[in-house]
Formats: sequence, C-alpha cells, structure tokens
Amino acid sequence: ALRFDATVQDRYAAMFTRLGWLATGAADIAGRPHTAMTWPIGRLAALAQATKSPLGGLLAGLHLGGPGFVGDDGAPVPGSDLVAACDAILPSMVERDPGWAGWCGVLVNVNDLSAMGAAPLGLLDSIGARDASFAARVVAGLRAGSQAWGVPVLGGHTQLGVPAALSVTALGRTDRPVPASGGRPGQHVRLTADLGGNWRPGATGRQWDSTTGRTTAELQLMGSVVARTAPAAAKDVSMAGLVGTLGMLAEASGCGAVLDVAAVPRPTSATVGDWLTCFPGSAFLTTDAADRAVAPAGPATTATCGELVPGSGVRLRWPDGSTTPALAGPVTGLGASRTPEENP
Repeated sequence: ALRFDATVQDRYAAMFTRLGWLATGAADIAGRPHTAMTWPIGRLAALAQATKSPLGGLLAGLHLGGPGFVGDDGAPVPGSDLVAACDAILPSMVERDPGWAGWCGVLVNVNDLSAMGAAPLGLLDSIGARDASFAARVVAGLRAGSQAWGVPVLGGHTQLGVPAALSVTALGRTDRPVPASGGRPGQHVRLTADLGGNWRPGATGRQWDSTTGRTTAELQLMGSVVARTAPAAAKDVSMAGLVGTLGMLAEASGCGAVLDVAAVPRPTSATVGDWLTCFPGSAFLTTDAADRAVAPAGPATTATCGELVPGSGVRLRWPDGSTTPALAGPVTGLGASRTPEENP
C-alpha cells in the first residue's frame, strides 16, 4: 500500500495526530465537521534510504563524473567521447540465480550507458565463484546478454574458491552525454518503459523481466531512445525504484518532482506499489519542455507522468487531486550538479 486515509470527527483529530496521522484538510459529513487525515507510509522512502542515502557521505571528496555529471548513471571520460559505467550485482542474487545475474550484469550497464545517450562499445566483468561450474553459469548469463544486446565482453577477471560475486564495467561513446542534472522546474517528467514480460520467478514484486523475450533489434531500439530524444535530463530506473530514481534526478537538478500515480504506465499484472519500487528491467525517466516529444522506442511505452517543481523531494499526485509525500528531500546527499558556468 502507498496510501491509507481516514476522515475523523474534529474532536478526535488531536488523538489521531498523537498516534502519527497527518491532517490533510477539512471535511463536512452529515453536518458535522471532520478532519481528513492520512497515515504516513514509508515504503518508498525506506527503499531510497536503504539503497542510495549513504552515498553523499561515503563519496565525499571524490570528484565524481566531472562538472555537471555528479551522481549520473555513467561518467564521461575526460578528454574523450567515452562514457564509463559500472554496476555490481547483489551477491545473494548471484548465488541464487547465477545465469540471471550474468544477464542483469549486461542489462544494468547497457541501461546506464543508454541513459547517458551513449552507444555501448564493450564490457569488462569481474566474477567470484566457489568453483568453475558455478562460474560457468554466471558466464552463460553474461554471454547470453552480450549476444542479445550485441555488445562484446572485452575481458575481465575470474576468482575461484570465493563467495559469489559479480561486477561489470561498460564503455560507451557519445559526443553529447545527457546529464541527470539538466532538469528544471516546469519540465515534464516522462517514463519510457517496456511493459512486456513478467515477474522473474522467485522475485515477484521486485524484479520485472521484460528483456529476455526481446530481439536484439528491439533491445537496441529501446536502448537508443535517450540518444535519439536528446532530452534535458535522463536516468534509467534502478534499484531505488521509479520514485527513488526520480528523486535522484530531481536532486541532481536542484529541484523537486511530482509524480502522477495514475499516469505512470505499468503492466496489468503489477500493482502500483510494486511497480513504483521494483527494478523494472528496461525503463528510462526523461525530463524536458512540454513540446519536446520522446522518440519512438519500439515495444516500450512512453507517457508523461509528472513534472519538476521548485523545492526538493518527490510527492505523489493521486486521481482525486490530492498529493502525499513520497520522499521528503534529497535521496543521495550528493547534491545538485552544475556546470562551471552555472556555479556562482
């Protein structure tokens, strides 16, 4: 659940407030004054807290990404048109489903490059495994993903006799990288997502698998949507979920965001709560002026589902017009990212 409301008589409002309920407005029922109240549900904030909030403190002092690209999905390599990205797969996931972990090692890195508008060039992997047989299952997933996206594995490192682990680095190329920090209040928020597929077996409500059933042409068309659109800002939806990722884009852009819950495209078999918090496979958030359309993305669906606003954090806007807080403030603590020209 993402929302739990109640309407109580005014004389009971103070008691509900002491219990933790929040007043959202006034109402009149049967001629008696009432207070509309909502119970704060922290599911979205808890996910962002668990996955992203320590980053600001952990990475303090590092010159991440270069001016204008702090906290992005990838990092432009200085003096070149290369973009580098790196992702580690959860060790528990590698242990439980090594082939899927290998596939996802390709998926998440290609998504990171795609969100920057970069065309993928190649991958490097680092594998830890208890034995060669287990490592072969991870490599099989990497191989399948490499072939599916048409991106070669250039090399890497394998260590046997250790707990399961997988990290993949990707290199891509673009002379016009798209930052997450290009958003500004008033821009429309759009989601481009592949709604095909289903929940990964054993990961219902957490991992959506739309990519294993797609052709190379379909995967490449979806992956090039940011490059062909050239929006003001973009991010791929990651482990922080749709709301957490929108919060990171807004934070990097120095503003807040409102997400229209009913306008978010989602699979019919996914609940709203699960879809806003899961890893959705192939999904990109972009922001731009209202008259700037998103390029066609093959089997993926695109919809305008919110806007950037002054302030910070993310609020959810419901079909009845009310809004509720989802993220109270910045997600990562990395702060707004600005180019030298924008900094005072």
